[in-house]
Amino acid sequence: MEDVLAGHYQIVKPLGSGGFGQTFLARDNHLPGNPLCVVKQLKPRVNDAATLEVAKRLFDREAQTLYKLGSHDQIPHLLAHFEQNEEFYLVQDFIEGQLLNQELIPGQQLMETYVIELLQDILQVLSFVHQHQVIHRDIKPANLIRRSQDGKIVLIDFGAVKEVSSQVGNSWGKTSLTVAVGSPGYMPSEQLAFRPHLSSDIYAVGMICLKALTGLSPREQEIPTNSCGEYCCAAFQDIAPVSPGLAIILDKMVRYDYRHRYASATEALQALEQLQSKTQVSHATTTIFTPNASVPPTILEQPEGQVSLDSPFYIERPPIEADCYETIVQPAALIRVKAPRQMGKSSLMSRILHQAQQSGYRMASLNFQLAEAEFFTNLDLFLQWFCASIVDELDLEDQLEKYWQGPLGSKNKCTKYFQRYLFTQIPNPIALGLDEVDQIFQYPAIATEFFGLLRSWHERGKNEAVWKKLRLVIVHSKEVY
Repeated sequence: MEDVLAGHYQIVKPLGSGGFGQTFLARDNHLPGNPLCVVKQLKPRVNDAATLEVAKRLFDREAQTLYKLGSHDQIPHLLAHFEQNEEFYLVQDFIEGQLLNQELIPGQQLMETYVIELLQDILQVLSFVHQHQVIHRDIKPANLIRRSQDGKIVLIDFGAVKEVSSQVGNSWGKTSLTVAVGSPGYMPSEQLAFRPHLSSDIYAVGMICLKALTGLSPREQEIPTNSCGEYCCAAFQDIAPVSPGLAIILDKMVRYDYRHRYASATEALQALEQLQSKTQVSHATTTIFTPNASVPPTILEQPEGQVSLDSPFYIERPPIEADCYETIVQPAALIRVKAPRQMGKSSLMSRILHQAQQSGYRMASLNFQLAEAEFFTNLDLFLQWFCASIVDELDLEDQLEKYWQGPLGSKNKCTKYFQRYLFTQIPNPIALGLDEVDQIFQYPAIATEFFGLLRSWHERGKNEAVWKKLRLVIVHSKEVY
């Protein structure tokens, strides 16, 4: 294979290979900045003339489909398609992020709220695909990327020529095309029989959700079935309980008979949105007031400060914990924990952050008592300390020198630092716990600006995808504003 394709796609390195050919990372030397792109080299496994002819026709047809679908934000844009030296190529946008199979770790069960958010994200883009009467046919975690820029799920690998596996002569002396597209565990029976429908994609998405809930592999047939051999949430209720509303949706998605599933992603999305409308937390914001205990508990040993996650001294206060756990996984969530001192606020915060971490989120905890007095002398110095502390908690490199430049104000620089650096480095949502914020109240000028900044981030999260990634937990003893 040549190092430069079509005169301007400079191959950088291979990304992967399969039965259809290879995928390469490349640079477009014709565009300013030489942006990265992905080059897919497509060719049938059999090189006879008839197969090549069919492959070329399917390649051109699929390229046209990808060009039409590429107008969607969650599908890579088709940049070019061409033939060179009797080999077919597609060029698409390079999507920076991580494959979903890096989030769905074998043996790790994810929270139901995570699964609902993932399901909605996939169905939104798949609904667009189905509206164009296109069946993806190979939806699986390895073909879904969580984009670093905003945390959205991007659907990749529509693979047209991948349908061409071989040509077999029939008894009439003609040729017939064998179509075998899909992945074991995510491919329903009708697709195995070479008769896929839109609902075949629905089955694959449902199996992804069952994998996320149970931590078990569809490919290895580890997920339990009922007595009729059907996948359903009741079959694994003892290891991964699922709420009745979500169970109804998932059970219908993975029915054996395609006629009993949702007919398209649009229909499944409508069912999910109806479920969410019944259970949605208003504005994804919860303010928690921890009441004073009317009767002092009997204490065998007086713990000091925050207690560990497994401490027997932590006393749950239903439904506070459950409400917080549900809220923290909502986009742009804001949880305020207000209570007198020594009432377990920090211990509650640590459990909320742990719950977020169990859902695949990155988390950072910051105690403002650790800030030295000099950082409160002016807003610019305080916000630099704030950003540097968060970066350190997330094990990232300090990039203040690069991003804290120009005439823009301190709050603007802090906002850009999060948006252009932190959010691009971490594809998953970030749960940020701010403890002992009462420390800031001693400096009214700092407090007014800082809490106003946090509020603006929360408000932006209601409309801007990138800010939906930030989940805030604020702990204090006094009123913030």
